[in-house]
Amino acid sequence: MIMGLFNFLPKLPPPPSLPFISLPFLKKAPNQQSTGPTIGVNTESNKLTLEDVISPKEIEIDFSNIRIDQEYYRSFFVSGYPRYVGPNWLEPLISFDHTLDISMFIYPSTSKAVLDDLKRKVAEMEATIQTDYERGREIDPSLQVALDDARVLQEQLAKGAERFFRLGLYITVPADNLEDLDNSSKLIQSTLNSLSITALPTTLQMEDAFKSTLPLGEDKLLLTHNMDTTSLATTFPFTSSELTANEGILYGINEHNDSLIIFDRFSLENANSVVFAKSGAGKSYFVKLEVLRSLMFGVDAIIIDPEQEYLEMCKAVGGDYINFSSESPIKINPFDISIINESNENELGRKILSLTGFLKLILGELDAGQAAILDRALSSTYRLKGITNDPQTQHLPPPLMEDLYKVLAGMEEPQAVELAFRLERFIKGSLSGIFSAPSNINLNNSLIVFSVRDLADQLRPLAMYLILDYVWTKIRSKLKKRLMIVDEAWYMMQNQDSAEFLVGIAKRARKYFLGVTTITQDVEDFLSGVHGKEIISNSSIQVLLKQAPASIDRIGVVFNLSEGEKRLLLSAGVGQGLFFAGPTHVAMSVVASPVEHELITSNPAEIAKRQAAAA
Repeated sequence: MIMGLFNFLPKLPPPPSLPFISLPFLKKAPNQQSTGPTIGVNTESNKLTLEDVISPKEIEIDFSNIRIDQEYYRSFFVSGYPRYVGPNWLEPLISFDHTLDISMFIYPSTSKAVLDDLKRKVAEMEATIQTDYERGREIDPSLQVALDDARVLQEQLAKGAERFFRLGLYITVPADNLEDLDNSSKLIQSTLNSLSITALPTTLQMEDAFKSTLPLGEDKLLLTHNMDTTSLATTFPFTSSELTANEGILYGINEHNDSLIIFDRFSLENANSVVFAKSGAGKSYFVKLEVLRSLMFGVDAIIIDPEQEYLEMCKAVGGDYINFSSESPIKINPFDISIINESNENELGRKILSLTGFLKLILGELDAGQAAILDRALSSTYRLKGITNDPQTQHLPPPLMEDLYKVLAGMEEPQAVELAFRLERFIKGSLSGIFSAPSNINLNNSLIVFSVRDLADQLRPLAMYLILDYVWTKIRSKLKKRLMIVDEAWYMMQNQDSAEFLVGIAKRARKYFLGVTTITQDVEDFLSGVHGKEIISNSSIQVLLKQAPASIDRIGVVFNLSEGEKRLLLSAGVGQGLFFAGPTHVAMSVVASPVEHELITSNPAEIAKRQAAAA
């Protein structure tokens, strides 16, 4: 928006004065010494009035500041504006890291008077330029620019596309002492100077300036600047990036303006989220904090924990911590079928599809013939237990992995026998007992953590797939707000079938009041295929904490980050980063109370110190 020509236009006459409302300041008691002028002393009676109670004890008005009790104030008026402005150009002022009192006064003007002044001013500038040209002088560039701007504005006003206003902008800076007041004043002037805004102290008019920034709607200074409709629109409303809602949980502090990031993830089109960060950047800390605070609002949480990071928190809130391993008494049967109350849907077909993906992780790559044999074997295995496509039969006890092994071994095709050999180590070999027993898990607790730390690396994707499939099977039977946290999700993204399964859950979770949180530190593995991007596109919340230099370019492309945002992620501290929620994103700093911190920290030094103190 062009604003520079307004400095060449004559100032319009000031608006009519408004009636002055005096402030009933009580200065001092009759026997006290005053350090400044006394205003409004109640001498008629020794009884205290309401004015006496709410008024300050004393006010001292100086040339360059005003003191009210022990608080100092200095006011500024804006005398110069930049030539071009854009939307939200006053955001650095609103987000300034200090308390400010800001008032804006807008006075409409008649277009006819402005057009007459513009016509005269254009004629003067044209005559000046013509005179300089005839005398061989160099034409003043600023004068030529002002003439061009004036012609544009003259045309817009004549068409009625613009109107004319006068703007008065005043700022009052409070401080506890004069030194802080001087420092804050220099900072606010430097900030405004960086925006090409000139702000001057209201010397000898501090009292009027202070009253002008009170919420009284009175302009005591009448120091205004000419402005058209388009330029004025960019100053209002005062907006800054913030994510503060009336409901939800506290995620952190907004680094832009120190406001609170309070948000309800279930209020978005879906409740999914992704968390990307390098190791040690605080991603698990952030998620554990979210889980703790969500539990207080009645949201259940189910967590897959690859590194036993959630044990202390789970014990503290009375959750169920399930250590999933071959020696563990806790078992999950991959063949369990979801039974949805009062539903006649055929769940067997869906179960065979998910089982096929799980078995591909176990059996390895399958050709078309082996895939067909496996599909027939699964149908036969369920049929032997009396379970068919009829929904009425799907309430029967499901088969086990051993039943599938027997069906494959009994088939005549050589390919079926080969598949039975591949499956044998999970039935009779070293890996028996992990996936070949009836389920005995109760999912009624509000917090359930599945630990896969004690499994070998090659078994972790299998266990995570199996747990997710089982949990997904159970939660579909009852609608309730739940969070499903998949930590170190890059394990799942290494295989095509497990990645597709995770994407499928993320896409369908909204229908069952489920929010899937995907956490990873290996960004390259997660984004190497199309499935990682699908999960991101189906997640309304994205959290980016400190990133490694090797992955920042990839992150920048996927999330469309600016250079400044990429630099922020490279230099961010622990628990600092960017928080995306729908179309809005802000810089965030994660904060926790001392009690929360003790429960969720995974800092080895702090944990060792606490263990030593306990010993």
